[in-house]
Parts: sequence; structure tokens; C-alpha cells
Amino acid sequence: MKKETAVVRLGDSLFQNKIHSRDVVTPIHLSSTHTRDEIDKPGMFEYIRSENPTRNSLEYQLAKLENAKYGIAFASGQAAETAIMLALLKPGDEIISFNDLYGGTKRLIDKVFGNFQITGNYIDLTNHDTLRKSIKPNTRMIWIETPTNPMMLLADITEISKIAHEKNIIVVVDNTFLTPYFQNPLDLGADIVVHSGTKYLGGHSDVLCGAVMVNDDILKDKIRFVHTSTGGVHAPFDSYLVLRGIKTLAVRMQAHQKNAMALAEFLEKHPKISKVNYPGLPSHPQYELAQRQASGFGGMISFELKGGESSVRKLFSKLQLFLLAESLGGVETLIEHPATMTHVSMSKEEQKLAGITESLIRLSVGIENIDDLLDDMKQGLDSI
Repeated sequence: MKKETAVVRLGDSLFQNKIHSRDVVTPIHLSSTHTRDEIDKPGMFEYIRSENPTRNSLEYQLAKLENAKYGIAFASGQAAETAIMLALLKPGDEIISFNDLYGGTKRLIDKVFGNFQITGNYIDLTNHDTLRKSIKPNTRMIWIETPTNPMMLLADITEISKIAHEKNIIVVVDNTFLTPYFQNPLDLGADIVVHSGTKYLGGHSDVLCGAVMVNDDILKDKIRFVHTSTGGVHAPFDSYLVLRGIKTLAVRMQAHQKNAMALAEFLEKHPKISKVNYPGLPSHPQYELAQRQASGFGGMISFELKGGESSVRKLFSKLQLFLLAESLGGVETLIEHPATMTHVSMSKEEQKLAGITESLIRLSVGIENIDDLLDDMKQGLDSI
């Protein structure tokens, strides 16, 4: 089944095949408990924290999208990340990741798991020699974002997985930015894929969701045990919303990418912009890897505006269609200032090391008419 068909049809097939309700759309099952005929013979479903028909349909869909055997749906992306770390790490272990790792993930590692002697080592994962030198006896996990948030750097999933597996190190890939429509990390050698389903999978800025996809039975069992035991499970209504969102994933991602490419090309030529970070531009230092590793470039852009933070604030005050807000992946275009918004929990030193300056702006490009977006950005830049 091609991806355009899979996103529309697979989420409902589990429900139809097992429940025989013949619904075209998976219904929302709110029951928190299910009956059994005999005390020692539970039915297919027993208790909502363990299993739920609507959530199971979403998990089936998630697995199929990532070419995985198993999908696990969580209450949020952070809940999914927490479960991975709880399931697979112990005190004294280390995680290697990018310098510009998403602020929420870095906060989780440093401020939460740091209390339990689990540490993060943040390096340039584009340099494989640096990675090899950074691996220590207690390195248990390499956490990849590709593209990274917000610098749009790429990690070579295949090569990093080879390096990691020589040392029995687990490779986790956050695939939120490109989604399963453009990139499938498990096919490239990764062990675990994690998503903030709040973003492109839901697609409409109206639902909270996290997801984990794996092929390995042991990894699945460990993560599923934490999922059920700690209770960070996805609610039935939220599962319904993500299932609904996934149905338009293919057409949305095509539209996001088309608009992002046009905006990136416009920004790169503008005299008030000093640098544009977008993997779809030939000027991107890893343009070749972007073409080889994924089938698309996504809808996320970051760029450096000349004039510092004062110019950033001026631009933001003039824009009409670019909504000033955190998050990403919705149909509407969002703009934000990483240094004071999504990555504010990082120290100034950490921001500098990651390349996050006061002039850096991040765009989540929506699916509006591109002429309107270009006109709005032009008048905003002209006002500076």
C-alpha cells in the first residue's frame, strides 16, 4: 500500500477486522473497563490503561506508517520520551545527543533524569569522529533529531547506527519534523522512533500525543511495561483526533514542503537575512544527505535576521499571518524566537554552543496560500 493510501485507510482497518463494527471511521470508545465471561478468561480488552479499541487502532496505524512491528501511543511526546528512558536506562548511564537538542528533551535529561545520575553529553553528531571519541563505557543511548530543532542539522542515521551497534548502544530517532511520510528511521538502522504526535501527525494544533515505534520484541515489552505501569497513555478522544489528522498527512506534508521551499528561497535572497537553514536548499551543508536519507525536506525553516533581537521584535510586530507561538506542525504558519521561547531553558553558554543566537528565528510553515505568506513576510521585512 502506498503512503497516500495507508494514511487514509490503515487506522480504521484494525477496528473493522477485530471488532467487526463495520464503521468507516474508528469510533471513540470511552469505557474504562470491559467485562469478561469467566474470572480467568479476560476478553480482548480489559482496562483502559492497558488496552483501548480506539487507541489500539491508532497504534496499529502508527506502526504501519513507520514500517514497524509495534506502535505505542502516549499522552504526550514528553511522556513517550520519559518511558523510553525509564525502560532502558539506569543510574550511571549516559545519553549522547546533538548540541541543539530540543529544549524540552534536554530539560528532561538534565533536570529530571539527572536527579537519578543519568547524564547527557551534547556534541556535534554530524561529525562521526567526534561521536566515536565521545562514546564511553557508560554510553547506553544515542538520541538523534534529524533535522535538529532549531538549527536544521541532519544526522546520518545509517552511519550513526552502525557506530552505535558496534558498542551495543541503542539508537533513538525523533522523527517529528519529517514524519513517516518523508523519513523512516527504522529502515535506516535505528532501534526506536519517537514522535510528538501533537505536531504533524495530529496536524491541527488541537491534540496532545506522543508515539513510539519499534521492531524489537524486547524493546517493545520494556517500553510497553512502563507505558502501562506509569499510566502516561493516550486518551480515546485524543486517539480519535490523531487518527483523523493522519488521514490527511500525505497531502498536508506535500503542501507544507512546497510552501517551505518557496519561503526558504525567498529568504535566502533577501538582503536583511544573513543565513537560512533548510535541508531543501542546495546551500545546506548536508543537502546530499537530505536527498539520500529522506524523500522530502519538511516544513520547518530557521533563519538569521540581521540587526539582532530588536529587529526580530520589530518583524514579529508587523507580521499578520505568521502567528507568534511555540509548537509546530499545524496547518497554520507559526513563527517563534528560540532563544527566548522554545530553548529558553538552555543557558546562554549552551545556546551559543548550539548556534542559537538572538537573531535566530524558527518557522513552522503552514498550508496557506504561498503568495499571502510571501507578501506578509516581505512587508514585515520592509518595515525593519
